[in-house]
Amino acid sequence: MSTITTDDVRHLADLSSLQMSDAEIESLRADIENIINYVNQLDELDTDSVEPTYQVTRLQNIWRSDEIDAGGVSRQQLLALAAEQNDNCIKVPKVL
Repeated sequence: MSTITTDDVRHLADLSSLQMSDAEIESLRADIENIINYVNQLDELDTDSVEPTYQVTRLQNIWRSDEIDAGGVSRQQLLALAAEQNDNCIKVPKVL
């Protein structure tokens, strides 16, 4: 069983550039410890009869054709919905 110390959590906080109070560090330490203990329970599972897999759908290389689907709407109909347009383009306010 792993033990996570408050120094470990402080180190993680420093690496993440997080400023944490002592209470937050202790709370996070307890949470991380609980998560690790939960994951360690998986080591106790008997998986000898489980077939290894990297995915469950058994589908491989499902491709779709690369075709434009206009959805029955023309460029002019879409441009007509825009508040402003210029040279067949939608004109929007400057952001930067």
